[in-house]
Amino acid sequence: MTRVSTKLAGTSFPDKVAYHTVRGIVTVFCRLWCRMQIEGREHFPKEGPFILAPTHRSIIDTPVSSGVYTKRMRFMGADKWWSNKYFGKLLTALGGFPVSRGSADREALKRCLAVIEGGEPLVMFPEGERKSGTVVQPLFEGAAYISMKTGAPIIPVGIGGSERVMPKGAKFIFPRKMYVMVGKPMSVPVVEGQSAKEQREASRQLTADLHAELQRLFDVAQSRAGY
Repeated sequence: MTRVSTKLAGTSFPDKVAYHTVRGIVTVFCRLWCRMQIEGREHFPKEGPFILAPTHRSIIDTPVSSGVYTKRMRFMGADKWWSNKYFGKLLTALGGFPVSRGSADREALKRCLAVIEGGEPLVMFPEGERKSGTVVQPLFEGAAYISMKTGAPIIPVGIGGSERVMPKGAKFIFPRKMYVMVGKPMSVPVVEGQSAKEQREASRQLTADLHAELQRLFDVAQSRAGY
């Protein structure tokens, strides 16, 4: 599977420069305007791909997620954002790749697998679309599936305060505090030789463990952000 066939382009030198330039601008802005603090960066693996699994309360969570790690990460996005040729190229350069909303889940999973197998970190919001409130909503099992399929660890992340910084429908970014808690890598269950039923149960258990850890991190992040 090639990057071209899976629409995972954006590996040229200019693309990488664009990513790190925009990432740097966003990170500095969040630190100055939103007093963003990040805790737990030491938990990132020294090498190899991983799955970053943040809570999701605001559209700003995507650029904030890019600021927690120095290397480029990949993000899924609704294919409507690629309808404009030039904006689509920018998104691709910044690590995004399109997934058709309403398409078969296997299309998205196929592209996620291509990212991990290509050695790049992947960002997956396990709650799906933006949610609201302080309770982590039921998770999709995509992150657990990709982790078990590839052996890539899941790094849970709680983003506190982003819903107050840029609520749904807001046109402006408010100067309110954000706090990001990066959790320890979650161990990947060994499923080789297990039956399909046992693998499904392992996936459900990993998802349940991820949910519990996300809630813990989110609670701490919200508290340290002052909410």
